[in-house]
Amino acid sequence: MIRPGLTAAGDRVRLPVGEQLLAPLVDALAIAYTEDPEAVGRLLAGHAVRVLALDFAECFLDMPEYERSMRAAEADGTREALLAELPDEVQRDPLLTPDDAITLGTRLTKLAGFIRRTTNRTTRS
Repeated sequence: MIRPGLTAAGDRVRLPVGEQLLAPLVDALAIAYTEDPEAVGRLLAGHAVRVLALDFAECFLDMPEYERSMRAAEADGTREALLAELPDEVQRDPLLTPDDAITLGTRLTKLAGFIRRTTNRTTRS
């Protein structure tokens, strides 16, 4: 279950989805690497090349938009190839039952209401 909370500053609602998704993803990638270091290493190196090329295209002001799009598509392709090496359970979006979704919505509303009340109080002073 996703458990929202407040940021340390208390001015935003934090959804810790990344923690639930990243740890199993990194673990699965490490296991995939130990099972076939050459193949996974090639996939990682290839993806790094595509990501750096995309980064360059996004930062270079004279780069044509079609070039940026092509480099983004290449980076997406190598990312998908890496994800294909991982077990299905680390590739899915979090799925919520109707009750969990209602609970999450209620918690989000309460936290957002708290922030709004405390922010409005502070700005009126």
